[in-house]
Amino acid sequence: QLQASGGGLVQAGGSLRLSCAASGRTLSGYTVGWFRQYPGKEREFVAVIRWMGGYKYYADSVKGRFTISRVNAKSAIFLQMNNVKPEDTAVYYCAADRSLIASSIYDAPNYDYWGQGTQVTVSS
Repeated sequence: QLQASGGGLVQAGGSLRLSCAASGRTLSGYTVGWFRQYPGKEREFVAVIRWMGGYKYYADSVKGRFTISRVNAKSAIFLQMNNVKPEDTAVYYCAADRSLIASSIYDAPNYDYWGQGTQVTVSS
């Protein structure tokens, strides 16, 4: 089970750091992604990190502002959100899967394990 945390209320231009940790398991070998969901919308891709090789990919809307990283020893994944904008307001989820091929890492339904979501609200 994944646990996402770190959400909250922040002013536009500010920063937040989201955390994703696994309880009872290690994230070693998993692809871990962050997705966000607006009310009434499907979850959309934000960022992903491949454990093997540490490759990172970002949605165009967050590129240059968000950074995904990992801490191997703690088996935790972070999403550093800088220069946030009101349109970043959403519920953020972390997700993990062990067997995704490269073309599948951007699609939420392909992930087997999900955290409970953490609300991020950016005020203008």
